[in-house]
Amino acid sequence: MAGDWVPDILGGPFQQRTLELGTDDEGPVVATIVRCLPGWWRGRTGPLAGVDVLYVHGWSDYFFQADVARFWTRLGARFHALDLRKYGRSLRDGQTPGDIESLRTYDEDVDAALEAMGPRESRRLILQGHSTGGLVLSLWADRHAGAADAVILNSPWLELQIGSLGRQALAPFVSAVARLDPRAAQPEVDYGFYTRAQREIGAIPTLGYREDWRPGRGFTTRPGWLRAILAGHAKVAAGLTLDCPILVLVSARSSSPFTWTEDMTSADSVLVVDDIARASLKLGEVVTVGRIEGAIHDVFLSREQPRARAYEIVERWVCGLAHSAR
Repeated sequence: MAGDWVPDILGGPFQQRTLELGTDDEGPVVATIVRCLPGWWRGRTGPLAGVDVLYVHGWSDYFFQADVARFWTRLGARFHALDLRKYGRSLRDGQTPGDIESLRTYDEDVDAALEAMGPRESRRLILQGHSTGGLVLSLWADRHAGAADAVILNSPWLELQIGSLGRQALAPFVSAVARLDPRAAQPEVDYGFYTRAQREIGAIPTLGYREDWRPGRGFTTRPGWLRAILAGHAKVAAGLTLDCPILVLVSARSSSPFTWTEDMTSADSVLVVDDIARASLKLGEVVTVGRIEGAIHDVFLSREQPRARAYEIVERWVCGLAHSAR
């Protein structure tokens, strides 16, 4: 069941709608969809008229990147973003932030969002995911053949930072701990440098930015959540079969996450980009990888030049697809 569309914290043309997803042992569970629609003229004449975009955020995150929405509506697409259960607009008092024990559970969130977007008839669907959201959407698209017309992934978390061998060695231990206490607190691994890098380059704070929804050092991670992530990585490593074109954007370089350096303002300090680029080739038959010099983990929060380059790559890619589909 979905509530009414109401004004969103981003203001202006942004609206949000609450999606009720039942209850769990922490109480009522909801997701939240945010929309930004193109003007009448662009929605009928733009190169992406007839396209719907669904965006999903990453870990310890939520949707606040208004410029991403404006990019799509300028091209005539209808833009929607999903704050998954227990994140951002969907986080309720008493809930464990980001808590999940199977990424497949997010199918309920995505399905509810697609229903709330309204009748789509012959409209095409583009999925856009950042970091963990890229993993979530890749797995969803693999399970829903023919549902998406294109997938765009912004630094998707497709492999653990210690590599495939490290992941395989770690998985049995994490699984054992998760069986005993899936919500136990784990040691902190986020030193806050990625958030500092975004502040250094002026990407945050911005309108609608809330630190309680996006803490500087991330939410505390839990064994049940990590087990779900590792299972998702294992599925990617085994090979997915996405049946649509895929565009993957990553930084050209990674930087060490353990000590602050200025290099963190122009590199990915969260993921190992070479591993992500390699893992992305397991997603489907047609994969395009763009490596953007000077980009940070969220390429659309990078400095002006790499950010502009990311938008340029996406626009050429999607408009090329739209032209070939006519």
